[in-house]
Amino acid sequence: MDLFDTLHDQIDAMQVPLYAVTVTAVARVDTPLVALLHWHGFRRATPLRLPGIELPPRPVPSSALQIDARWLTFDTIERALLDAAWRLGAWDLERVEARACNEIGASAGEALACRKAFGDFGGYGDDRAVHRAADAQLVDGAPDRDALMHLAAERGYLRWQFRPVKGGLWRALDDPDDTLDADGGRRPPCPVAPQPRRAGERGRTVYRLGRVRRILLR
Repeated sequence: MDLFDTLHDQIDAMQVPLYAVTVTAVARVDTPLVALLHWHGFRRATPLRLPGIELPPRPVPSSALQIDARWLTFDTIERALLDAAWRLGAWDLERVEARACNEIGASAGEALACRKAFGDFGGYGDDRAVHRAADAQLVDGAPDRDALMHLAAERGYLRWQFRPVKGGLWRALDDPDDTLDADGGRRPPCPVAPQPRRAGERGRTVYRLGRVRRILLR
């Protein structure tokens, strides 16, 4: 599984800085992955031009990609993500293990986190304006995203996230990490090995890949 080339191609095609990458997998082997690419940039929403009227640009919506590569262990996904995060100059890679949110005792916050992990940023109820606003936040290239989200609500899921320096917003910081090359990336191989999943259903693991000299507010 090679995620680096997929992400690198998207960065080259968009030509706007990337804020963060989120990859989510249902807690069931050999299911498609959903990758969310969160962009930092503004573009005109329409080519329409009106004399004397300046139409403001709008934020570039996130992109959802479906990755159908075969995999039989979560270790396979994690190695591919560590490789991509390392080569794109990320300071860390976060893994979150979440339980099924349709179980008794699961909170509304867990259900909302599950939706967001699969790119469902809103659109609840019958409010059409809310649905349109949610749709504007995502360019959906993952045809099975909704089905995977509902399966994750029954089986649980794993979500990984990192913030790239190469091709990303974070490259604007002054020399944040001595391990980075001039373009903000790093040369393979990644020296960090995957850690096993926890025995329980929930947990958070953070892989440190570089050195941060500044305080970042999350």
